[in-house]
Parts: sequence; C-alpha cells; structure tokens
Amino acid sequence: MKFTKMQGIGNDYVYINCFEETVKNPSRLSIQVSDRHFGVGSDGLILILPSKVADCCMDMYNADGSRAEMCGNGIRCVAKYVYDHKIVEKEELKIETLNGVKEVRLTVKNGKAVLATINMGQPELRPERIPALFSGESVVSQPISVDGKEYNVTCVSMGNPHAVVYMEELENLDLERIGPAFEYHKKFPNRVNTEFIQVIDRSHLKMRVWERGSGETLACGTGACASAVATVLNGKADTTVDIELKGGHLTIEWNEKDRCVYMTGAAEEIYNGELNDEIFKEE
Repeated sequence: MKFTKMQGIGNDYVYINCFEETVKNPSRLSIQVSDRHFGVGSDGLILILPSKVADCCMDMYNADGSRAEMCGNGIRCVAKYVYDHKIVEKEELKIETLNGVKEVRLTVKNGKAVLATINMGQPELRPERIPALFSGESVVSQPISVDGKEYNVTCVSMGNPHAVVYMEELENLDLERIGPAFEYHKKFPNRVNTEFIQVIDRSHLKMRVWERGSGETLACGTGACASAVATVLNGKADTTVDIELKGGHLTIEWNEKDRCVYMTGAAEEIYNGELNDEIFKEE
C-alpha cells in the first residue's frame, strides 16, 4: 500500500490516497503506522477519499486508533495533496470532514500549494454541545480542579472539544503529567484536547497542546483556533492573532462579520513510500 508522509507545522500524519487504495481497518492501521519505533512514525492516519458532497473527503484517526472529527493541520495537507497530485485542479476547494464541509483557499507557487487558508466555521460555545459538564451558556474562565490544582478553563468546540488554560510560562510545564489529567477529567465526557497558552501581547500567543488520543504534539490547528477564540472571549487578544507552536506558527482570524474562524498555515509533503505487507497480516 502506497502512503505519503506530510506535516503541517510539525503535526505529521500518514496519508493514504483512497482514490487508489483501500484500507480495511483504519483504526488498527493508524496505531501501527503511528509508532515511531516500529512504524512510519506520526500523530495518526488520514485517509483521502472521494466525496459526494465536496471535492474530496478527509477521514482521520489518532495515534491510539480513535477516530477524530476534524484536524486543522491535516485538512491543509489534504488540500495540498489533492491539488499537487492533480486530483482537484483548482485553488478554491471543499473538503468533507466529520465536522461538515470546509472551504479551503490555496496559495500556489511554481505549481505547488504552499499555504492554505481554511474556513473552520463558527466556534461552538454551548457546554452541552462541546461537550463539557458546566452550567450556563458558555464556559469562560471557569474554575476546575485537575490533579489537585485549581485552573480556570475556557471551553470551545471547533468540531472537537478544547479546554484552554492560561499560564505565565510554558517551558517548565509538565505536560506528560497534567495533559492526561485534563484529557480524562470527568467534566469532559468525550475527553478533551487541552491548550496551554502564554499571552505575549494582543496579537501574539505561545501555545503547547495535549491532544486526546495522541499526547503532546508539535501543533494543533483546531486547538489554535479554539485558543484564539478563547483569548478574545477573555479580553486578552484582538480578533487576528499569530500563534507560536513548537512546530511553527499559524495565523488565526475570528471574523467579526460572519463569526467564522479562518486559519492560515503551511503544509509540506515529506516523502512517499510503501507499507510492508506484514503490517496487514492480522487483517
């Protein structure tokens, strides 16, 4: 089976062109290819499929085999893949996800897509729709006890649930300990992605992220979008911010007119390869 390794500011996935290939057990395959010692090494698996309602469809699986509704960095890479490989020969396209159809605008240089701007849609703030077990119409700077320490969280869904927490500094944060405590907290029935944010100024944030099912990753597109929205809601930032992540930076705009969130960032194809038949021996 042929595959392509791609990354969006360090958020790396194994991509399979399901216009040409068939994957029988994507959950199990994601676990195998994600292993950085015995597999390809990635944050998960993304299948690129035909769609009846858009130019193509993105089906995503985390490193633990769980299915994900949406991935901001992944959708940019899908857009680049289908354009560069001439599956979709236009610079404005639509991609189907479990969180609906997303509109993408590509920046092309020398015949290759180098940047993508995604309309990520309107953020969901109602706690029952995130889901997060808080009362009220939204969860903005609400106290929560995690691993014996008090935090204030702001909860946003960008197709998947996010909890945003503000810190004075991020370098000494023990994310391997605190990340799982947030992910499996009883307030989040479907688990949660957690963003730890340091506000530099009103247009510049630093971010570390613990993703449910994958652990700490170098970047998270939906997490960056959720963090931008949360920081506006907390009065700490303007509606357009640059967010610095371990793997690079994203520009996020929460448009005041249509209330949609727009994410702009790079996408890169790293290499192509073939998966050994041994990886499918138990299917």
